[in-house]
This record gives sequence, C-alpha cells and structure tokens, in this order.
Amino acid sequence: MLNSIIEMFHSIIGAITGENDRKKIRGTVVLMKKNVLDFTDFRSSIIDRVYELVGKGVSLQLVSAVHDDPTNGLRGKVGKPAYLKGWITTITPSTATAGEESAFKVTFDHDAEIGQPGAFIIRNNHRSEFYLRTLTLADVPGHGRIHFVCNSWVYPAYKYDTDRVFFTNQTYLPSETPGPLRGYRESELVNLRGDGTGELKEWDRVYDYAYYNDLGNPDRHGKYARPVLGGSVEYPYPRRGRTGRPPSETDPNTESRLPLLMSLNIYVPRDERFGHIKMSDFLAYALKALVQFLLPEFEALCDSTPNEFDSFQDVFDLYEGFKVPDGPLLDKIKDNVPLEMLKELVRTDGEGFFKFPTPQVIKEDKSAWRTDKEFAREMLAGLNPVVIRRLKEFPQESKLDPEVYGNQNSSITKEHIENHLDGLTINKALEKKRLFILDHHDTLMPYLRRINTTSTKTYASRTVLFLKDDGTLKPLAIELSLPHPDGDKFGAVSKVYTPAEHGVIEPFVIATNRQLSVLHPINKLLDPHFRDTMNINALARQILINAGGVVESTVYPSKYAMEMSSVVYKNWVFTEQALPADLINRGMAEKDSDAPHGLRLVLDDYPYAVDGLEIWSAIETWVEDYCSFYYKTDEMVEKDSELQSWWKELREEGHGDKKDEPWWPKMHTVKELIDTCTIIIWVASALHAAVNFGQYPYAGFLPNRPTISRRFMPEEGTPEYEELKSNPEKAFLKTITAQLQTLLGISLIEILSRHSSDEVYLGQRDTPEWTLDATPLKAFEKFGRKLADIEENIIKRNGDERFKNRVGPVKMPYTLLYPTSEGGLTGKGIPNSVSI
Repeated sequence: MLNSIIEMFHSIIGAITGENDRKKIRGTVVLMKKNVLDFTDFRSSIIDRVYELVGKGVSLQLVSAVHDDPTNGLRGKVGKPAYLKGWITTITPSTATAGEESAFKVTFDHDAEIGQPGAFIIRNNHRSEFYLRTLTLADVPGHGRIHFVCNSWVYPAYKYDTDRVFFTNQTYLPSETPGPLRGYRESELVNLRGDGTGELKEWDRVYDYAYYNDLGNPDRHGKYARPVLGGSVEYPYPRRGRTGRPPSETDPNTESRLPLLMSLNIYVPRDERFGHIKMSDFLAYALKALVQFLLPEFEALCDSTPNEFDSFQDVFDLYEGFKVPDGPLLDKIKDNVPLEMLKELVRTDGEGFFKFPTPQVIKEDKSAWRTDKEFAREMLAGLNPVVIRRLKEFPQESKLDPEVYGNQNSSITKEHIENHLDGLTINKALEKKRLFILDHHDTLMPYLRRINTTSTKTYASRTVLFLKDDGTLKPLAIELSLPHPDGDKFGAVSKVYTPAEHGVIEPFVIATNRQLSVLHPINKLLDPHFRDTMNINALARQILINAGGVVESTVYPSKYAMEMSSVVYKNWVFTEQALPADLINRGMAEKDSDAPHGLRLVLDDYPYAVDGLEIWSAIETWVEDYCSFYYKTDEMVEKDSELQSWWKELREEGHGDKKDEPWWPKMHTVKELIDTCTIIIWVASALHAAVNFGQYPYAGFLPNRPTISRRFMPEEGTPEYEELKSNPEKAFLKTITAQLQTLLGISLIEILSRHSSDEVYLGQRDTPEWTLDATPLKAFEKFGRKLADIEENIIKRNGDERFKNRVGPVKMPYTLLYPTSEGGLTGKGIPNSVSI
C-alpha cells in the first residue's frame, strides 16, 4: 500500500514537470540491505522511510564514457539523478532471511550528451549501509545492455568525503581508458590509499601498511610484551593492513589492542570482511568462547590425574563422546555461545555429550598412525609436505654461524644408518638420490634456550630417511639436539635415535587495491585470490597469534612462535614459492624437458608434488592465456603505469624488509608478469589448501601430530626411563600436549579446517560477468574444465595400488589438492584464497 502511494506521488510530480514524456533507460539494482543482517536498525529504518517518501533515498547518476565536461576537469559528463523504487515493503524492518538480496528498479532519463555510460555515481541518503551487488541497464540507446559489477558496501553519503563511483565490467589498461573515465579511475585509487593518518573506521575504504606491532599487550603486563615484527634487520616481516589505533600507554612502538569482546570490530576495509554466509562471527566468537568461557570449566573434567590422558582410549573418547556434567559448564556454554556455534562446538544431542568428529587418520585404523611407514608417508602426503629435502651431503652441515653457535653439524654417522640402506653405501645412496632429510635444526637451535625456559621442553631435530624400492620412505635416524650447557659457542649436545606454512599474501592484497584500478586486467585476475585474507589475518592478530593467545597456548614455541616466523621469513624468496622452483630447491625434482611439466621427480610417488604440478600447470596456462590477451608485447608491460606502481610498492612497501633482494622479478616482460601472477595464485590457493585443510584430518588426533613436548627424552637409569620401558603409551601421553591444551587445540584446528558453505573454489567465480571480454571468459572456462580433469586424475591415482604413499597404512587417500569440495570438514578442496 505504502509503495503504491509513493509511486503515485512520483507520477504526479513527473506529469507536472514533463519528465514522464522523456525517453527512459531502465535499470535493475541488486543489493542487500543491512537490516536483513542484524534486525536491529529500526530507528534508521524509520528515517529511511521519510527520505523515500520525498523520493530522496538512494540516487544514481550515469557517467559518460565518451563525452567529457570542461567544467569538471574534462571528466565524463554526469547525468541527472535517478532514484531506486520500491525500497519500502513494510512499516517494520525486513524479516527476510540473512543474506537475501533484493532487486530494485531504477529509471534514468536518456541524455544524448551522456551517450555510452562507463560508470555511475551512487549516493546513499539512508542512515544505514547496504551491500551493492550489481547495476544492469537493460537497453541503452545505441549500446544495448550494460552491466556494472559492484560487490561493495555503500555507507550513508555523510560518511564519505567523495562520491562512490562504480565502473562497467569492461577491462582497460591505464593507457586505453577512455579519456572521460581517467579522472574517475585515478581519483578512486587515491581514495583507496588514504593519507596515512588517523584511526580508520569501518566505512573507510583505506588500504595502507603497518608493521606487526599489535601482537603484544604490554599495558596488561610486561610478560605480554612482544617485539615489533617488520622494519628491522633482526625481525623482518611482511606488512599488515594499517588500523591507525593509538599506541599503547606502556610502549609507544606497540599499537594498543581492542578488548576481546570487540575483536570483530578490528579494522579491515569493509569489502574485505567475511560475507554473511561465511559466518565471520563464528570464527571469532567460537575461539572467544573456548578461551574465555570454556577453558576454565574444562578443568573440572580432568580425572584422578588432572590435565593428563591416562591412555590412548582417553583420547579416542573425545571422538566417541563423553558426558559433560550438568552444572556450570553447560550453563556457561548456553549463556554465552550462540545457537549455531553451540552445534559446532559442543554438538549436544540432548544427552549432554561432548564429541569431536573422528579425524580421518584414525577413522579406518586406530593404530596405523604409530607406524614408521605412516610417519614417513605423511612427509610426502600429510599435513606439511613442503619441508622434506633430498640429502645431498653426509653428514648434514649447519648454516649457523660457528663463531656464535659452535659446531652444529649433524652427529648422525655412517654407523647409525649404513646397515639399513638395502646393501648400498652412503655414497651410493646419495648418488642414486635415495636419502632424504627433514631438517628443523638451524631454525630451532637459536631459540631453544628461551623456549625450554617455558613449560615446553623440545629439541632441534633432524630426521634422515631412505627411499625403498617400493617407493615408500623408511626412517633411518632421528637426531635430537640441545644447546651446550656451558654456552652456545660450544656447539650442540646431540643424541641419535634409530628405529627398533596467510602473512606473505596480505601485502599483495593491499598493493593491488592501492595501485591497480578495478578496471585493470590484473586486478580482475587476482581479486578472487585475495577474498577474506585481510579479515582472517586481522582476526588472527586479535585472538590467535597475539601475546597469550590460542597459538601461544597450544604450540611448542610458546611466546616465541611469531618471533620465530620472522626468522623463517629471512630466508623467504618470492620466486622460490613457485612449485617447480621449490621442488628443485629442495632436491626433490630436476629439470627435464622430456618429462611432464618439464620436471622429473626424484621420488615418483610424492602425492603433493604429483598433484600439485598438475594444478600449477593449469594455473600457469590460465594466467598465460589471460595476460597474453591484454599484453601483446613486453613494452606494454613496461609502459603500464599502474602495473609498475603496483610492483614497485609491493616490493618497497609491502615486503619492504626484502626490497633490496636481487631475486625480485623486474616486471619488464610478459613472462615475468605471467610468472608473478601464477606464483601469487598458487600460494593463495593450492599451497594454502595443501597445508591448511589437512590440519584436522591428520592432527585432529593430537598424538599423531603433537604441538607441544613437555618433557625431554628420559635418560637411562631414571624413573622416567623405567616408565617408558614399562608403559610407553602413558609415558608418551605425559610428554606430548596436555589434556586441557589438547581440547583447546583440537577445537581450534577443527574451526580452521572447515570450508564455509559459500566457499568459492579454484576455477570458479562468484560473479559470472566479471569481465566483458569474451576471450578471457573462454580461457577461464577451459581452466575450469582442466581442473575437473585433474580431480579425476587424482581419484584414479588414489585407487592405483602401485602408489603406496597415496593411501598408506591409515587407509586415508590424499585428497588435499582436489580442486572442489562441499562445505564443512572434508580434507579436500582448493579455495581461491587464504580465507581461513
């Protein structure tokens, strides 16, 4: 009824002014109202109705792509405002389901001086923001259908200093941009860069850089102080997105922190936040609930040996269900955890049972995870298959400075391993490329003294393995080393036991939004691979990797975890993130022009590498097809002003601590552009999937992948050694992650291993009309078909009994590089971006 009155009111005005007689351009706007999401904006809704009543709700003005306005700096002519129709549907706030989009009609006067529209200006006169999806003009005289892809939150106009401008889905290099649109294109990039000052608010659309100086909380207590990561030789680090929060009171170099309850309000540009279906608050509130409400209560669940598992059956009970006593724990959960999270975290079935999903690693066989064969297989097809290297020298030499750390070379000798090489000598085994190593020694040794002052007791380790004739690996020796008790310069004290990697991508996200217009082809290529990355990184800084956060509570480096990641970053080389380069660098492959993908694997049955190379090749072909359409010559790359600014800023600002490294591509050729974009897409999609979504399938059963060691290996003649001999199971459980930390750790990795129901996977786009150019669209379809073929290939290889590393003793097929997946805890699927 109200809509009809408003339409009649507008018709009367149109008849009086003569506007009804002019030629019209009819359009459809698709958007999502804010009050569809929160149901709480009643006051704003009432004000919105007043504006709608006088026809001044949401206005749109077309901008010409062909005719400029001399009075407006030669920018495109701007048409008269047109207003959305039908905003008001009822006098109460919308009761639509969360995430529902609505289509609204809008009618523009046709103006011959506008000609072909290339952009439009939108002004939101309401009091609440809305999510603008698209504008489609049905029949522009002389030009037909014109489509605008927006995908952006539009706040009330009074929040902005400049107009919100959106462009058609046409793609332009900077030099090819129609003259009337250039000013708008340039101004939009200036707005996105900001001015580097002030605290940023949710409606700000600013992408800027900052050091990782927000992990510590010295105002809480000195023990929560942490070093600034980035901007120094000692602690180099990629840059994060700037929030502009004031410094802490205690340390001017440390940014103040938000209270835990305000975690979801940490600044990232609104368009980078999780979508509603992804349940952004699930991640934050679930972790908050675990830390703040559940953790103290879990202590009541410990039995006669508090904080310890008495047997492996105690661990298995976590997946078979155990009764949570009525009382404070369940009350605390019900009072503080929203309903949908209750199902995920507590899985109550009405009987008060607490239960985790059974990890795949113990689903088929509860004991196979303990075998040497499975231990070795998971280095090739497990949670982290990107560390193992081919051993090229024996014994392994350390790269630590001997002036500081003394002799840190491996103490594994010929006598330790030569009897287990199937008749080969060590030299022959090296020559035949059959010795491999998992080497964590040099990374850990400089930190061991400090780490071992905490409750963690750990070693710097090296594990040497042998490639058997059947293609599987056999562990030969494990070396555990500690700093010398008399000082670092005396070297390591080692014992040998024989058998009876969301941070580097964020600078790319920031630089892309600051320097590459939405009209730019490389922006359109990379944008899906940056989805949600800034948001997940911001939440991680707030509640996961911060001082005293969940990671410090559940992994072995404790308070030194992030500091150690800075040490690892010192050795980070962008070009070595390419899968072929990584495999060659680790000695796991050699160049061979006659082999598939130009590489011959040293170890044929290496599931991560075999599947990964197919994915890498498909990405590379897609990127080459796409870039070659827009860049016909190397000169076009060199003369692309936005591209060159993007690459310069990425190196000098985003990865500023690495700006002088000689290995950065110069960005002078089409090949350098293709290689760079392929690496970015690979790291953000397939590499992340390979090391992230296996967390729960492999490490959800924590004895398989303990995150903490609480005791050193027992010395012969001690009570601990006798316990190890008499009850090795209990001794092992006393050494690894404690009961309380296990519950917290399993809960965390379960959340981090889940796909959201609206996940967009490699080879997919959430906006079909993301470009108007037919050739790139066809190339993208070809990419999608290739990925489907690869998935079929992986399924066939997993069923081939010749490949013993693909399934292993635990009977768990390697699925982490399946391109697609359904939502949930699946252990497969490659999302487009680092989004969890």
